[in-house]
Amino acid sequence: MTDAPRPGPTAAAGYAPAGAADSVRANRWWWDEEAAAYLAEHGAFLGQDRFVWGPEGMDEAEVRLLGEVAGRRVLEVGSGAAQCGAWLAGQGAEVVAVDLSGRMLAAALPRPGLSLVQADARRLPLDANSVDLACSSYGALPFVADVGEVFAEVARVLRPGGRWVFSVTHPIRWAFPDDPGSAGLTAVRPYFDRTPYSERDADGRLVYAEHHRTMGDWVRELTGAGFRLLDVVEPEWPDANESTWGGWSRLRGTVIPGTAVFVTRVDPAHRD
Repeated sequence: MTDAPRPGPTAAAGYAPAGAADSVRANRWWWDEEAAAYLAEHGAFLGQDRFVWGPEGMDEAEVRLLGEVAGRRVLEVGSGAAQCGAWLAGQGAEVVAVDLSGRMLAAALPRPGLSLVQADARRLPLDANSVDLACSSYGALPFVADVGEVFAEVARVLRPGGRWVFSVTHPIRWAFPDDPGSAGLTAVRPYFDRTPYSERDADGRLVYAEHHRTMGDWVRELTGAGFRLLDVVEPEWPDANESTWGGWSRLRGTVIPGTAVFVTRVDPAHRD
């Protein structure tokens, strides 16, 4: 795959259209450039082999949204440094962790049962019906313009009845400033405005893109790809969590949800 020349530092940021190919190219560059800084800032919270679903700290070891993982082949989409994948492998799963960023994957903890693959989530290099479970914790999906292609690929590689569980920023947060303080409690944008947040360099090239979908958009994309929605989990901010992560904080987390976790499975009827 050949990429355009690497863009320079951010010169402009705001809400503007961002195409599918440009989003892939920009976000690969951004996550490669920011990998070390991101892990330095958030590594203590994430751990090296811990599976948390979001800044609230909801832990898969406790909630078990994926169900039994021992002996299962699990796909992690948008794995970053594969902290979740490492935890899954430690529970006896065979894990394939896929991410767009080579530098994020390079920071992963080596572990038996954990395979690392650099790939676009819209084009998974896996055979059809080859995994039992799929998951993603704040990975890939917000950064993809055409998320339906990712869902279609996940549906393709899952075995019949396979579970697909993923977390993203709660859609309601799009209407509020990304501010952990009191300013983050006042809506300033229409919830229904799907214009992506984008950053560009001095030459106008896209260097970062994040795409908004309403709750209904997520459900329609899922059902259109052949998934049946089992649950939507909106974690409440726990008393023990005193951390601040970007716009996530106790102040905001006790008023509006910060994370949405979609629990789904491949609908057998869709494949018939």
